[in-house]
This record gives sequence, structure tokens and C-alpha cells, in this order.
Amino acid sequence: MSSPNPVNPQKSRTGLSRIWHAAGYSLSGLRAGWNEKAFRQEAVAAIFLVPAAFWLGQGWTETALLAGSVMLVLIAELLNSGIEAVVDRIGPEWHALSKQAKDMGSAAVLLALLLCMGIWLAALYQRFFA
Repeated sequence: MSSPNPVNPQKSRTGLSRIWHAAGYSLSGLRAGWNEKAFRQEAVAAIFLVPAAFWLGQGWTETALLAGSVMLVLIAELLNSGIEAVVDRIGPEWHALSKQAKDMGSAAVLLALLLCMGIWLAALYQRFFA
């Protein structure tokens, strides 16, 4: 049986109120991400790389791949930071599962970075050397 007062007030909101509040939570998440050094570095790189994608991309698919790969890095970094925050909230002591969760989040960021670099190197090669 559900309680009349949900623990999370967002669950009872509907329509535009839910969208408005969800947008606020998303902006709070971006602000929290900005406090992470790695996210800041990647976000600053994105400020230059996303516009460069429109210059380098030859067609909308290449532009979307270039810009999308940069955004994927930011997404992975935010998710990794979220995993780290949850693990740290549980407790500061070392635990194999905590390490595994943090390592897997870090691996996701690494894979996103490698994918991004591969796409950008291929596009640069195609544009200037092919």
C-alpha cells in the first residue's frame, strides 16, 4: 500500500510542473559536475570541440558523430561521478565491490574518451590526408 506523502515529492508531480522541476534537478547535476576537475576539463574541451565539429564534419552524419562523441564523454563522466558519490556515501572504508564500481565507472569514461579520439582522428585524417 502506498503512502499518501511520497518520500520524493517529484514522484507526485505531473505535466509542466514535473518538467520544470526535472530541469532544475538536471541543472543542479551539471553544477555538481562542474565541481569535478575531470568534468571541468572535458567541458572546456567540449566548448571548442563541438563548434569545431560543425567545421570539420562533411555532412550531418559526420558532424553528429564528432559532436556526439564529445557529448558522450561528458555523459560518461557525469555517470562516473554519480557512481563515485553513491559509493562514497555508503562509507569511506575500502571494499572490493566499491572499488569495482568505481573502476568500472572510470573504465566507461576511458572507453568514451578512446571512442571520441578515434572518431576525431579518423575525421581529421579524412579531411587533411585522404
